[in-house]
Amino acid sequence: MEALLPVLRSHPGLSVLVCSLLFRVAHRLLQNLPVPKVVQQDDFRAWKWRNLSVSLVHSLLTGTWALTCVLVWPETLRNIHSYYTPLSYLLVCVSSGYFVQDAGDIILTGHAKGSWEFLLHHALVIWCFLYALYTQLYVAGAVIALFVEVNSVTLHLRLMLKLAGAQSSPMYQINKLLNLFTYIAFRLSAQFYLTWYIFSNYSWLDHAVYFLTTMMVMNIMILIYFYRLLRADFLPRKKSYVGQNGTHNNNSKKFLTD
Repeated sequence: MEALLPVLRSHPGLSVLVCSLLFRVAHRLLQNLPVPKVVQQDDFRAWKWRNLSVSLVHSLLTGTWALTCVLVWPETLRNIHSYYTPLSYLLVCVSSGYFVQDAGDIILTGHAKGSWEFLLHHALVIWCFLYALYTQLYVAGAVIALFVEVNSVTLHLRLMLKLAGAQSSPMYQINKLLNLFTYIAFRLSAQFYLTWYIFSNYSWLDHAVYFLTTMMVMNIMILIYFYRLLRADFLPRKKSYVGQNGTHNNNSKKFLTD
C-alpha cells in the first residue's frame, strides 16, 4: 500500500476515473441479480433499483472502511486538516469514483431534473474530495465525512423496500428503526463534528470559508431530509403513494424522496 500511494498522489484524477469505471462494471454485474416483479414493471423503479444497488455496495464498502481507518488510526479524528494514511487516501479515491459514476448515471439516463438534490450533493462532495486528493489536505476530514455511508446502508435498504412495495413488512419496520439510529449516530454526528472542527479552527485552516459554507449547505440538506424521514416513517400520513398491490400513481417519484 505504501508503494501505491505515490502513484495515487501523482495521478489523483486518473485514480478517480479508474475507480469510477470499476463502479460502472459493478453496475453491469448487479443487473444480473434477480429483481422484484413490481420493480420490473416500471422503468423508473427499474432504473432506481439498479442505481440503489450500486449505492448499497459503495456504502457497505466505504462505511466499513472509514470506521476502520478511524479505529486503527485515531489521529484521523484529531487532525482532519493534514493527517492521512495510504488507506485513507485510497478510500477517498474510491468514494470519489463512485460519486462521479453515480452523477453520470443520473444525468445520462435522463433523471437529472427529478434528482437535482442528489446532483447538488454529489457536486459538493466531488469538489471537496478532489481538493483533498490534489492538495493532500482534509483527507482525514473526507474519511470522517464517509461515516454517513454507515447510515446510507439502511437508507438505501429503506428505498429498495419501498420500491418493492414492502413498507408493511417486518424487515421495513426493523430497518426504519436502524435507519433512525444510524442517521443520528453517523450522519448527523459526523456532519456536525466536521462543522465544529472547521468553525473552531477557522482562523488557520486553508480555504476555511469555502469548507464552512459547504458544510452549512450540507447541514441544511441533511436536516431537511431528516424531517422528511421522520414525517414519512414515524408520523401519520393522510395518503399513501403506493397501492396495496405495489403499483403507484403519478406521485411515484415523490414517495421515493420521502
